[in-house]
Amino acid sequence: MRRRAAGRGGTLALAAALVVATAAPRPAPAQEFDVDTGAANVVRFISRASIEEFDGVTDRIDGYVLLTEPALSMGMETNDTEFYFEVDLASLDTGIGLRNRHMRDNYLEVKRYPYATFQGALVGVSALSTGGYRVDTTGTLAIHGVEREVRIPCDVSPAGSGYRTFCSFQVRLSDYDIEIPRVMFLKLADEIRLELDFTLRPAGG
Repeated sequence: MRRRAAGRGGTLALAAALVVATAAPRPAPAQEFDVDTGAANVVRFISRASIEEFDGVTDRIDGYVLLTEPALSMGMETNDTEFYFEVDLASLDTGIGLRNRHMRDNYLEVKRYPYATFQGALVGVSALSTGGYRVDTTGTLAIHGVEREVRIPCDVSPAGSGYRTFCSFQVRLSDYDIEIPRVMFLKLADEIRLELDFTLRPAGG
């Protein structure tokens, strides 16, 4: 059975594990990479409302990637690749304690929906002029109890025996049934930018 980030995750990860457990056996991956939780990882959301701009930041990201080959390469086989990532929303920090509490408790409802998760597969790998790779991913993004199919490109650069990964994409809060707050100290735009910058290392490394 494929494993997920140790000790954490919600119903989406549990359901995926049950599906994998009952499915026909698949070839073992050539390599597994885990998020290096000791690295300088950053997950940032950026809100640019008309009269207020602010960011929310956390380093609490975990997850894994299963590849069919020992390392990324241009045009690699992606049919049996797999990944799962989760971000601890209760740890998001906007720099103002009162704003943090309202965002976590009243809008993200982190006691009920503690994690944002993204689970899916690679669908393409192409080389960048910088020596890294552009990796196209597709899968299910779950936020606030709502799941949506998305396609997210990420830039991946070699970092020792692993990779540094940067992903940037737009999300509409209304697509995930999140009320758009308009209180004086918390004016969020409906469309926000999410940026993930984290390190992957070989499993067990």
